[in-house]
Amino acid sequence: MQDSTTQPKRPANRDSNPGPAHPQPAAGLLFLREEELRIAQDMIFFAMRDLNAAPDEILATLNLGRAHHRCLHWIGRKQGLKVGELLAILGITKQSLTRVLGPLIRLGYVAQVPGQQDRRQRLLSLTEKGAALERRLFEAQRERLGAAYREAGGSAVDGFRRVLRGLTLAEGRAYIEAAEAQRRARGGR
Repeated sequence: MQDSTTQPKRPANRDSNPGPAHPQPAAGLLFLREEELRIAQDMIFFAMRDLNAAPDEILATLNLGRAHHRCLHWIGRKQGLKVGELLAILGITKQSLTRVLGPLIRLGYVAQVPGQQDRRQRLLSLTEKGAALERRLFEAQRERLGAAYREAGGSAVDGFRRVLRGLTLAEGRAYIEAAEAQRRARGGR
């Protein structure tokens, strides 16, 4: 089912080297066969369906959907997020964002204030109510993610992160790398 706030993406620039090469070339390249790639695609679809099932139930009781969840997630990750930054992260139009953000503001989940240096900017933050909902949605997914990570083990999680990085276009990679650099600067792992 297509989310009404997304639209077909135009091809974006992908840097030519998505990350380090496979560490064991002797293992062969059977995983690059079309059927293997199709199975990977199937797994991604099922994983996203199952990962989002619990948050979808919570959101449905509030007459909200996955697009609202994405906004809550990203605003929660960076309080004071500029509307333009959110548009870039989500890759949607202003009109689509307005349809999603409007209810979140009206229902008291998101606060929007003008920027201090540039009053034309709109800075987004979660309200206490919004932070509680975002936390509840995260907790609904955290258990499944944690169980999957524990089952797979550390080296598999590292490999999974490399695959996800390889699937992510340059702009998303830059965002993640900046977030990881900030975490390391604060003393995080």
